[in-house]
Amino acid sequence: MPSNTERLDFGPPRDKGSLRAYGLALLVHVLLIAALTWGVNWKRSDQAVSFEAELWSSVPQEAAPKLIKTAPLPPPPPPPPPAKAPEVKVTPPLPDVDIALEQEKKRKLLQAQKDAETQQALKAEQAAEKLKAELQAKRDKEKEKEKEKAQQAREELAKRKAAEEAKKEAAIEAKKQEVKDQEKQKLAAAAAEQRHQAAINRIMGQAGATGGADARGSAQKSSGPSAGYGGKVRAAVKPNVVFTDDIAGNPTAEIEVRTTLDGSIISQRLVKSSGNKAWDDAAIKAVIRTGTLPRDVDGRVPVPMILEMRPKD
Repeated sequence: MPSNTERLDFGPPRDKGSLRAYGLALLVHVLLIAALTWGVNWKRSDQAVSFEAELWSSVPQEAAPKLIKTAPLPPPPPPPPPAKAPEVKVTPPLPDVDIALEQEKKRKLLQAQKDAETQQALKAEQAAEKLKAELQAKRDKEKEKEKEKAQQAREELAKRKAAEEAKKEAAIEAKKQEVKDQEKQKLAAAAAEQRHQAAINRIMGQAGATGGADARGSAQKSSGPSAGYGGKVRAAVKPNVVFTDDIAGNPTAEIEVRTTLDGSIISQRLVKSSGNKAWDDAAIKAVIRTGTLPRDVDGRVPVPMILEMRPKD
């Protein structure tokens, strides 16, 4: 149901223009009366006045011809009626309701335009934000792919390094095992050779020994390195010594060396330290690098042999 205010707004307009209409009508009547009055006064002032006069003289004169009365002039035509004032059409003012409706219509139109512009700007902003978000998502995805590739590359590199390290470790272990096996073989061969040599010595001793009365060996004659054998061994080992550290004094490291019959070194061990671990390690490595010891003048290599090694000799 519409409210009372709405019924009043759409009711017949109030007669606000009646006073204005009455005023205009009164003005027109006053102008008309003034025009009529002016026309009457103008007619009266224009009428001609006729009169006759006779003149008398003491001197006889011939009478003048009788004055012939002339007909009076016709009255002037009446003035034209005053021009009627043009009727002024007054546009009645729009009722308040129409004005309000027109204003409301304009307001709604402006508001609709503003709303449309706002919606258009909002859509443009949303489209820009969407595009920005898509670009950012694309960049993030590319960065993630790059990170994954980098991680895969690192993992593959780590795997390769691990495989290489494992391969190196396996090679080192294999080499160690090979060295151990070789040492075992050399030790076994040396032991067999020693047993064989002992057997020969026993046989030869039974045939005739040349040792002294206090000799307890089984060889046919007393054995031992010749006087110059030590110099040969020193000349073979010294070039393989690598030691650059400064050391106080000239300490001695004693190393037991075992070889085969041909002088190939099969084992070495430190039996007495020099007191300097660096020199002990350098001495053992020098023996390992030597590999083979020279034979003595009799063609043999003493087994076992104790090498006394000093850094400054």
